[in-house]
Amino acid sequence: MTEYLIYFNQQWVGDHPEEWYRGRGPLAMAVVEEIRAAGEYVFAGGLVEEVEEAFSADATSGSLLFSDGPFVETKEFLGGLTIVDVADEADARKWAGKIAEACGWPQEVRRFKPQPLSK
Repeated sequence: MTEYLIYFNQQWVGDHPEEWYRGRGPLAMAVVEEIRAAGEYVFAGGLVEEVEEAFSADATSGSLLFSDGPFVETKEFLGGLTIVDVADEADARKWAGKIAEACGWPQEVRRFKPQPLSK
């Protein structure tokens, strides 16, 4: 089995009326439940849209420094993600497609690197 990250940037969502968003929630939750029922669910969740509520931890200077806000100023930021553990890329594509259809905005998919074997 291989883990894949299926995610979207908040800016990909677009502007829609509130009732449009309310109709999407149940569709997205149904896909998550389908992933669970298939035994391929690892995690799913949306992030708070207010990026200014983020904070950063940076130890590159040799000392740990926490700061308010995102690490870098950027025009795009992560909106939500789903992690699936599937047999192959075809299954990852299937779930990404179902999530994209349910949410109504694009999803990007990336495979996690294999975990080193622990002793």
